Amino acid sequence: MAPIIDLETMVARLAERAAAPSSDYDLNRDVSLPEGRKLRPAAVLIPVLGDRVILTKRASHLKHHPGQIALPGGKIDATDADAAAAALREAHEEIGLDPTNVELLAHLPPHETVTSYSVTPILARVRHAFEAVPEEGEVAEVFHVPLSFLMNPDSYRVERRRWRGTWRHFYVAPWGPYYTWGATARILKSLADRVAT
Repeated sequence: MAPIIDLETMVARLAERAAAPSSDYDLNRDVSLPEGRKLRPAAVLIPVLGDRVILTKRASHLKHHPGQIALPGGKIDATDADAAAAALREAHEEIGLDPTNVELLAHLPPHETVTSYSVTPILARVRHAFEAVPEEGEVAEVFHVPLSFLMNPDSYRVERRRWRGTWRHFYVAPWGPYYTWGATARILKSLADRVAT
């Protein structure tokens, strides 16, 4: 499949092509999820600046997901009006992205994580270049990956590792020194699958 690198085309294809929610369990069909489980709401931006996507590397001292590649965002607080407000607030806190510099383009289906979050990804255009300021307690690095790479379904492969006594399969998208995997890779792969030709 050929990658899409034009945001307008991406948004048009998202409007034409419905999608189901995704999950960290998509590649692990033998996992039985309990009915009535409680998921905490969260939201992330997929921020596109020109022809590149802004990603972060989480600080290595964090209790959850240390050193992992992530989209800017986090849990939805009671003070947030909605998922978009939470994603914008978190992106401002984590990388210094001014919400007025962001055009929200599309809400994607929620993604369930193994850590019991229901994450709403939001595709967004960053209007102008800005100086990223990583929140030092949470973000080790802010970097950019080509949109054409992330929107190419062939950029992703499936790997596996032992987790809690069983083999778990997950998507990865290595690029340069960065190893994107887990929820971030699954969210981006879902988007790539929807917009690719």
